[in-house]
Amino acid sequence: MPSDRRWLPLALFLATLGSTMYIGGWHHAFFLADYAGETPPYALLPGAWYSFTILAILGTHELGHYYACRYYGIDASLPYFLPAPFLAGTVGAFIRIRQRIPTKAMLFDIGAAGPIAGFIVAVPALFGGLVLSRVTPVPELDAGALMLGEPLLFKAAAWLIWGALPEGHTITLHPMGFAAWFGLLATALNLFPIGQLDGGHISYAALGSRSTAVTVTSAAIVVVLTFFSLAWLVWAVLMVVMLAVFGPRHPRTLDDHVPLDSRRRWVALATAAIFVLCFTPAPIQLDGFGADP
Repeated sequence: MPSDRRWLPLALFLATLGSTMYIGGWHHAFFLADYAGETPPYALLPGAWYSFTILAILGTHELGHYYACRYYGIDASLPYFLPAPFLAGTVGAFIRIRQRIPTKAMLFDIGAAGPIAGFIVAVPALFGGLVLSRVTPVPELDAGALMLGEPLLFKAAAWLIWGALPEGHTITLHPMGFAAWFGLLATALNLFPIGQLDGGHISYAALGSRSTAVTVTSAAIVVVLTFFSLAWLVWAVLMVVMLAVFGPRHPRTLDDHVPLDSRRRWVALATAAIFVLCFTPAPIQLDGFGADP
């Protein structure tokens, strides 16, 4: 990276640290109030529970890509974090890969390294966040409040920690748990086998030219998901724009005709399992806020 641009990743990271601390402070205040009733005074410092967790998950994800690029001598930038003044305090992070990746094995390793690394951090954060959460009576929420969908991994972890909840009760999610939930969602989004997403790279490396049909089918599924939850609308638009700009075919590697080795095919199946564990068909609904009972 040119020396006069090294400031940009750092500046974006600091801005995202600030935005996630700010949003995290509100999440902590709402948590103390059980997302209902009178909210205690806002405090910035408790926002670290949320901020440090989400930055660790997203940062590890991108560093997985970055160090895989470094391992293969591929020119790549440091992670760029994207701050946001709403809901999650960030819309994610990314790295820029500045040269063509020559082989399927390299493409697969670089594509899979990110979601696997992020998932490894998200799982203990999820269990830790659920331990810090508490079971409370379902509050009366205002119409239009947010309710989070529960991925399979979230449901399993909640059951292991809290068991079957009494009727009329729910889990009031600690900010660390919410950050882990967001990390699972980000992992699932990146693993969609579409175009230039991590899942698209993995799909092409594993399936070759057949990945084009997978991309088109997956994009159609995202569009259909908008009828289940409007939370998918922005993602569906982004997917359609990406396919319109770059096309459904993944750029070919120099060894396009060479099949992926068996070890990496097993890892590809593992990333598919991670996608299933992290995916939820309705991530956000305008009904209530917090984990469902």
